Amino acid sequence: MERAKALKRIQELRRLIHHHNLRYYQLDDPEISDAQYDLLMKELVELEERFPDIDRTDSPTQRVGAPPLDRFNTVSHLSPMLSLSNAFTEGEISEFDERVKRFLQAREEIRYVAEPKIDGVAVNLVYEKGNFTVGATRGDGFTGEDVTQNLRTVRALPLRMNAPEDRVPGRIEIRGEVYLETRAFRKLNERRLEDGEAPFANPRNAAAGSLRQLDSRVTARRPLNIFCYGIGDITGWTFSGQWEILRCLSRWGFRVNPEARQVRGWQGCAEYHRDLTAKREKLPYEIDGVVIKVDDLALQQRLGTITRSPRWALAVKFAPTQATTIVKEILVNVGRTGVLTPVAVMEPVQVGGVTVSRATLHNEDEVRKKDVRVGDTVVIQRAGDVIPEVVKVIESKRTGKEKPFRMPERCPECGSRVVRLEGETAHRCIDLACPAQIRENIKHFVSRGAMDIDGLGDRIVTQLLDAGVVEDPADLYRLSMEKLLKLDRFAEKSASNLVKAIAQSKRPPLDRFLFALGIRHVGEHVAKILAKTFGTLEGVSGASVDELSAVEGIGPVIAESIAGFFLEPHNRKIIAKLLKEGVRPQERTVKAGTRLEGKTVVFTGGLEKFSRDQAKDLVESLGGKVSSSVTGKTDYVVAGKDPGSKYERARTLGLTVLDEAAFLKLVGKTGDQ
Repeated sequence: MERAKALKRIQELRRLIHHHNLRYYQLDDPEISDAQYDLLMKELVELEERFPDIDRTDSPTQRVGAPPLDRFNTVSHLSPMLSLSNAFTEGEISEFDERVKRFLQAREEIRYVAEPKIDGVAVNLVYEKGNFTVGATRGDGFTGEDVTQNLRTVRALPLRMNAPEDRVPGRIEIRGEVYLETRAFRKLNERRLEDGEAPFANPRNAAAGSLRQLDSRVTARRPLNIFCYGIGDITGWTFSGQWEILRCLSRWGFRVNPEARQVRGWQGCAEYHRDLTAKREKLPYEIDGVVIKVDDLALQQRLGTITRSPRWALAVKFAPTQATTIVKEILVNVGRTGVLTPVAVMEPVQVGGVTVSRATLHNEDEVRKKDVRVGDTVVIQRAGDVIPEVVKVIESKRTGKEKPFRMPERCPECGSRVVRLEGETAHRCIDLACPAQIRENIKHFVSRGAMDIDGLGDRIVTQLLDAGVVEDPADLYRLSMEKLLKLDRFAEKSASNLVKAIAQSKRPPLDRFLFALGIRHVGEHVAKILAKTFGTLEGVSGASVDELSAVEGIGPVIAESIAGFFLEPHNRKIIAKLLKEGVRPQERTVKAGTRLEGKTVVFTGGLEKFSRDQAKDLVESLGGKVSSSVTGKTDYVVAGKDPGSKYERARTLGLTVLDEAAFLKLVGKTGDQ
């Protein structure tokens, strides 16, 4: 291809990919399939490699990261990033409102914009003529670290604003918060523990650590996300209010928190704070409070600042999610990969409305670092649905009778030798026949996201293992009514239900089956990549390290792990047994021309005929997409039993709301299917 034609095609591909990134990451409303997107990206990569002299600054191919830096440079913000004054009670919200009204000599209620206070890392983004040029951390408010290359890897962040050059500011600073969703945080920590690395203490630390990597290729592998909430310096454009800013940012392609609201007076602010407190645990990310801002920018300017805090804004923090208790003992749990994890057993205490009696200590290095001993008085914390953890020891409470912890030399489950490989923080039991590893492997195999076998909870799995009727996942498919009825607490109905649920799991989508196998480094996302790329179990299991490494999203470490798993005789034996028992992984196919093709569906409340994962699989098989949030782009909201706030938001937006029967009719299923 001639250079002129190549340049034209490259520009066209970049425009298309930028457009589809916007539809996928900002609007939650994709127009093409993942496979079609991958083909566009592959063509762009190939053309850019053939013509390396063509500028790639704003190319979507730059999302993968750049070579490591020696250090971060500093960047001066064009306008300071101010900190906010804190409040904790509704009384303090009322006092803030009174101060604002008194300063402005206002008699009418003030209009505010209330937004969730995301527990992440504040960043400043500079766009010139619509193109992302510089990104920096908040730093001291005046100068931050240049993390532009790392921010380029955050897929939800537009590299180019979604508007023509003449319809965007000449230059603008956009303020945002980089964060990790709680589910992504848990999976990141699980991978780190499996790899023998120290886990992150909380999602905020994980986001900060990821954003400050000198090697942006590491950042690119972390599932960072971003919400944008304001602006700093701006040229060639004006706004009248904070609400207008949020709406304009959204039109330009930036993610704006859908929970933001316009409210009036301190009562409106207090009600918003109460509402967000109630739904806090259900949000997919951590928040530590609410930010209240005077909406009118002219009033903001009149109010001005006090030292480094604006008079026109307030951060209203939530009640602390920490508590103090005593460590009674430290046990050691053995995971499915053989990793030994110390767990503090404590006197039960209320933390964030939940009774907590256990907290993870992660690994021996973490125990030594915090110097946690049996008998210590400790501060523990629980945020969102993250596992409770010990924050610190209160040394002034020590009596001298506390006992230090030592990692056992032998596995507490099977007595096998415990090893710590060079370069890892984790201790492992290396016996593949370890009962704890077998138990955890089976629990993972039957879990949601994997084979999703209803009725096989922790207690039943342990009972089956203790009775000797199950030794590996394949043995589950040999269970019969007769075997189960011989066990305690099994009646005819419960035994029949379990046998039926196991039989119904024999045709899993390939990606779920691969995830269920428990291959190290293969989570749900990687499993979907493998299923989409290789199509069949034979294709995945027969792939070489080179073939696996060539797949985008699968690096050499993951490739080695996958190839090694399928070469291990024990694993091959288990898979052969599963196939012999009639388990047949199905290639995930999308039926074209269905009523869900290109549609976005949100589920809320409990479903009777499907598990949530089964419903998601059904929607995806019919060409649709399942989203966790309700937006104006949502096509259907399926409301089951006891629907939550998503149902109310759908009604407010005038969206199509279906009950479960209407959903079954839509997808062509009867109540018995």
